Amino acid sequence: MNVGKTGSEAADFISALAPMGDALPSNLIDDAPVGLGLLDAESRWVYANAAFLRATGLDRAILGAPVDATPFAADADTIRRILEDDCLRDEVVEGSAGVVGAAAATGLHVCYRRQESDGRVVGVIAAVAGSAPEQMQELDRARRRLAAQVAAAERIGTTLDIDVTCDELAEFTVPAMSDLTLVEVLPYEIAERGDGAGAAPPRMHRAAFACTPAVRRLLGSSHALGEPTRSAAESAVGRSLRAGGPVVANLPSEQELELLAGNAEDLAAFRLLGVDSILAVPLVARGRVIGALTMARVGAEHRGFTEDDMILAQDLADRAAVSVESARQYAESQRITLELQRALLVEPGPPHSNLEIAARHLPLGRRNLVGGDWYEIIRLPFGRTLLVMADVMGHGMEAAVDMSHYRSIIRELGSMDLPPHGILAHLDTVIAASESARPATCLLAVADPSRRRWTLASAGHLPPALFVAGRPTELIPTPIGPPLGTGVGGYEHVTVDLLPDQILLLYTDGLVERRGEDIDISLARLAAVDFPPTGELEQLLQVVLSALASSTPDDDIAVLAARANPRQD
Repeated sequence: MNVGKTGSEAADFISALAPMGDALPSNLIDDAPVGLGLLDAESRWVYANAAFLRATGLDRAILGAPVDATPFAADADTIRRILEDDCLRDEVVEGSAGVVGAAAATGLHVCYRRQESDGRVVGVIAAVAGSAPEQMQELDRARRRLAAQVAAAERIGTTLDIDVTCDELAEFTVPAMSDLTLVEVLPYEIAERGDGAGAAPPRMHRAAFACTPAVRRLLGSSHALGEPTRSAAESAVGRSLRAGGPVVANLPSEQELELLAGNAEDLAAFRLLGVDSILAVPLVARGRVIGALTMARVGAEHRGFTEDDMILAQDLADRAAVSVESARQYAESQRITLELQRALLVEPGPPHSNLEIAARHLPLGRRNLVGGDWYEIIRLPFGRTLLVMADVMGHGMEAAVDMSHYRSIIRELGSMDLPPHGILAHLDTVIAASESARPATCLLAVADPSRRRWTLASAGHLPPALFVAGRPTELIPTPIGPPLGTGVGGYEHVTVDLLPDQILLLYTDGLVERRGEDIDISLARLAAVDFPPTGELEQLLQVVLSALASSTPDDDIAVLAARANPRQD
C-alpha cells in the first residue's frame, strides 16, 4: 500500500467528512466528485454514491452485501483491522496493488477510514478517486472554483461603496480569468423598477475597468470611468441582461465581434487588442438585474471561455451584485435622510451689525450627513446677539430631529430675553421631560458690544477660546453644568471683556478631540494655534481648521468665530 497524489486528495476529503458522524448531509456525499462508499460495523456495504459506482464499475446490488462478496480491493480482514486499529485509517490502496475488476483497470486509489459516532465505531468510509484524466480534471476544477469563491468572499464587497465593489470585482478577474474586464451598473431607478432585462438595454454607468499591463500599454487611458454607456440589443451585454445568464463567444468572426461589442469605443478597443473571446454575465441581486460584467481574452485560441469559467464568473457577479445592491440601498437611505435633515434645518439668523460672524459646519463622512453638531445666532434687544454652539448625541435622522427641537426651544426662550444660564435651565427641564429626546452639550454666549462684555454659560460643553493680538490664546474658564436633558440644572454664567481686537471662537468637540487622547492635550493643541485676530474671519477660521481638523475625523465639526465690529451702524 502506498499513498499517491490522488489518494492524498481522497484522504483529505474523508478527513473533512469523518468527524461529522451521523450528521453527514446525504446531498453532500451524493454529489461529491470523490467516490464514497460506507461499510457498517459488520463490513457490509450500506451506501455508495454515484461517483463510487461509476469509478468502480459496481452497481447498487452491492448494498447489503458483505465486502468479501464484492470485487474490490479490501477484504473482510482489512476492514476488520481498520475497525479495530485506528492507526490504519490513512491507508491508501492503489488499484494495481490489489484492486480487482473495474478498479484494477482504471488504477484507482482507495482510502479507508474508520467512522465513529458519539465515541462508538459505526463503520468504515471508503473513498475512491480514479486516475482517469477526466476525473482528475473534475476534482481540480472543483478545487479551483472553491478556492476562487473563498478568495472572492474576502476581496469583493469590502465596503458599502458601489464603485469600490465594482473595482474589486474587475480587479479580481485580471489576469487569472480575463485580460480586460468592464463592470457596468444600471441607474438606481431603472434597477429598482426591474427594467434592466428589457428588449433594449438601458443606459448604464461604467463603474470599473481593469486590464493586464500589456493591454494597458496598448489602450492607454481611453476607457474613462463614470461615463454613461448604452449597449446594442444584440451585444454580449444586451443578450446577457435579457437572458439573465452568461453569454460567451470564443473566436468570433469580425461581424460577430461587431455585434458583441457594446458600443463603438469598445469595438475599437477589441479590434486593437485582437480580442478573440468574450464573456458577459449579468449582475443580478434579489431577482433584479442591476448591471453587467464583461470579460475579454486576447490570443485565446487555446484558452477560450469554458463552462467552468461561466459558472465562476456568474458566481462572482452574483456576489458583487448583492454588495452593490446593499450599497445602493444604503446610499438611497442616506440620500433620503439627508434631504429630510436639510428640510429640518433652518439657517441661523443674522447678528446685529455691531457683531461680525463667520461659521463652518463640516459633516462627518463623504455623504455629508448632518449629525448633531449645530450653531445658532439670535438677535436680542439692545444690540445684543445670542450665539449658540451645541452637540446633540449621535448622527442621522434622529439626531437631526432632536437638533431641530432644541433650536426651536432656544429661539423661543431667546425671545423671552433670559440670561444664558436661565435659558439652559429652562431647556434642560423641557428636554428632560421628553422620553425620546437625546442629551446634548451646549454653550451660550451673549455678545453685548455696547457694554463691552460677553456673558457665557455652558451645559457640559468645551470652553470657548479667546484670541487677542499680542497675547497667548485663552481658554475661558466657563462654569460647566450638566448636559441638557438630565434634569439636574444648576447652570451658572461668567462675564468677560468684549473688545474690538478680540475674537471669540466657539466649537464642537470634533475640532479638537482625538480617539484615545486626553481632552487636556486636545485643548492644549487649540491654545497653541497661532491665530491672528486681524483679517477676514473666514480666512481665520480656515487657519484653525487647517491646524486642528483631522484628515480622518471621528465626528462632525462646527465652529463659529465672532468679533465686535467697530464699523457698526
